[in-house]
Amino acid sequence: MRPAGVESFVQHRNVAIIAHVDHGKTTLVDAMLQQSGVFRANQEHRERIMDSNELERERGITILAKNTAVHYHDTKINIVDTPGHADFGGEVERALKMVDGVLLLVDASEGPLPQTRYVLRKALEARLPPVVVINKIDRTDARPKEVLNEVYDLFIDLDATEDQLEFPVLYTNAKTGVARTEPDGADDGDLQPLFDALVRHVPAPPGSPEDVLQLLIANLDYSDYLGRLAIGRLFSGRVRVGETVAVAKRDGRVETTRVTKLYVFDGLKRVEAEEAACGEIVALAGFEGIQIGETVTSAASPAPLPPLHIDEPTISMVFSVNTSPFAGREGRWVTSRNIKERLEKELLTNVSIRVEPTDSADSFKVLGRGELQLAILIETMRREGFELGVSNPEVITRAEEGVRREPLELFSIDLPEAYMGVVLEKMALRKGKMAKMVNHGSGRVRLEFQVPTRGLIGVRTELLTDTRGTAVMNSILEGWVDWQGEIPRRQTGVLLADRTGETTPYALSHLEDRGELFVGPGTAVYEGMVVGENSRPDDMDVNVTRQKKLTNMRASTADEAIRLTPHRQLNLEQALEFIEQDELVEITPAAIRLRKRILQASQRSKWKRQE
Repeated sequence: MRPAGVESFVQHRNVAIIAHVDHGKTTLVDAMLQQSGVFRANQEHRERIMDSNELERERGITILAKNTAVHYHDTKINIVDTPGHADFGGEVERALKMVDGVLLLVDASEGPLPQTRYVLRKALEARLPPVVVINKIDRTDARPKEVLNEVYDLFIDLDATEDQLEFPVLYTNAKTGVARTEPDGADDGDLQPLFDALVRHVPAPPGSPEDVLQLLIANLDYSDYLGRLAIGRLFSGRVRVGETVAVAKRDGRVETTRVTKLYVFDGLKRVEAEEAACGEIVALAGFEGIQIGETVTSAASPAPLPPLHIDEPTISMVFSVNTSPFAGREGRWVTSRNIKERLEKELLTNVSIRVEPTDSADSFKVLGRGELQLAILIETMRREGFELGVSNPEVITRAEEGVRREPLELFSIDLPEAYMGVVLEKMALRKGKMAKMVNHGSGRVRLEFQVPTRGLIGVRTELLTDTRGTAVMNSILEGWVDWQGEIPRRQTGVLLADRTGETTPYALSHLEDRGELFVGPGTAVYEGMVVGENSRPDDMDVNVTRQKKLTNMRASTADEAIRLTPHRQLNLEQALEFIEQDELVEITPAAIRLRKRILQASQRSKWKRQE
C-alpha cells in the first residue's frame, strides 16, 4: 500500500493494539504487515511474527510490548503490541505512553473479557481515542451485535467520555485479512477500511519539530555491538546522530551524552537514520546507564517529561540458592552471585518488578504484579540454565491510617452451568463476593467475583479439577480492601520421600490409595521431596524406592504386570500455587521438584514441636 518511490512520509499515526488472550491480535498485525508490503509476494515468513519470544509462542500470549510500523499511502503507522494480562501492566503503561490512539480488538463470540478491561481502562484514563474491531466474524457462534452492545456497556462502566464513546466499529476476519464496516456487509478482500479508520480517527502526534527536544524512554534493548538501546517516542523537537543531548534521570539529575546511532522502525526491521522528528518512535545508541521512564532532552535547555507511573506490586516470592541434594547437577548458574546478577539485569528492563534483600545472603525477595509475571521470570531463568529454590507466593499488604489493607481482584470464570454450584462454594470459602453473572443461553455461564488476591493463590488448579478442565479464568487488580481475615488454602497434606533413590513401580502401586502421585517410576528422589498429595490433612513419609522381595518360590500363576494410574505432572504455575509456607519449589533446567524447607524428617518434627 506504499506508493513506489516514496521515501519521506508526511504523517505519522501511533497506535496500540488492545486485546484479550487469543482474540487474534497478533494474527491481525500479521495481516497488516502482509498487506502493507513489508513482505515480498513470494517471501516465506512464520505466523504470529510479533510473538518473537519463545514463551510467547508456546503460551499464545504477549508478554513484552513490541513495536513495528506499516505504511499506508503517505502515512506511517507505528503499531505497538501490548500484553493483555494485568500481570504485565508495567509493559502496558509504557506502551500507552508511546501512542495517540488505541485499536480495541474483541472476539465476535466471547466479547470483552477481563484483560481487555484492564488495558482499556488504562487507555481511557490516558484520554486515548479508540477504534473498535470485532474479530473472528467467521465463527459459527459469532454474535457481533450483542458483542458491540457489551463493548458499549464496558466503556460506560469505565467512565468513558462522550467523545470516547463516538468510536468507529469495524468487523474483521484477521486470518483471511479482510475488514468491513457492517457485520454482514460486503468487503474488498483486504484491510483497507481498517487502515482508513486508523488514519482518520487516530490524531496525528502533537508537538513541533522546532520545539525543545523531549523523548520519553519507554523500553530498553541490548545489542552486542552497540550496547544498550533506548527506545522511546519523540514528544517534541528532533534528534540527530552526533548531537549532544541531556538525560533527565528519575532522581532529578541531568547528565549529558552523545547520540552515536539512531534507528526508526520500518516493518519488522530497525532502519538506521540520520534524524527523526516529533511523533516518531526511535531507538538510540550511546546511552549506557539510561533507565526506563527517563527523558532525553536538550542539553542547552533541559525540559524533562513526567516519569512513568507504574502500579504497585501485589505478590512477593523469595528466590534462593538451590540447597537440595541434587543441587548443581542440572544447572549452569547456581550461586547467589549468579542469581543476584540475573535479577539486577531484569530490573534494567522490567519496571514493574522490585528486588529486596532478605536476612540471608543466599535469598532475594522478588516483588511483582502477579503469579504469572513471576512465573514467566522463573521459567526464563530456568531456560537460561539457572538453578534456584522459590517460596510460596505471598500478598503484599499496606497500612492506611492504621488499617491493614490487601489487594482485591476482579476474578472472572467462564464455565458450563453444571459446575456453578461447586465454584460458588469454593469462592465463598475464599472470601469471594459475586459481582456479576452473565448467561447467554449457550450452556455456559460467566461469573465475576471480587476476591482478595490471597484467595486466588492455588484456586485455579482446584477449579480446573472441579470443572474437568472446562473453566476459563482471568483476573485483574481492582483496588485495595481492608484485611479479610484468614482464608483457608490447601486442605490436604503431602506424601514425602523418606530416602534417596529411584522410584519403583512396585512401591508406587502400593501408594496410589494414599493420594495422588506427582512422580512416575524411575524418577530420582531424595529425603524430604514431595512425591504426591495425601488424601488426608497430615504429611506422610513414604518409601517410594522399595523393591519387591525375590524368593526361590514361584506362584502357580505368573506375576502380573503392574499398571499405574498416570501421575499428575505439575507445571511451574501449578507447583507455585500448590506449596505451603514450609515448602519450596526446586527449579532446574531439567526438572521442577517440590520439597520441604527442612528435608530430614527428624528435624521437621522437632521444628514443628518448637513452633
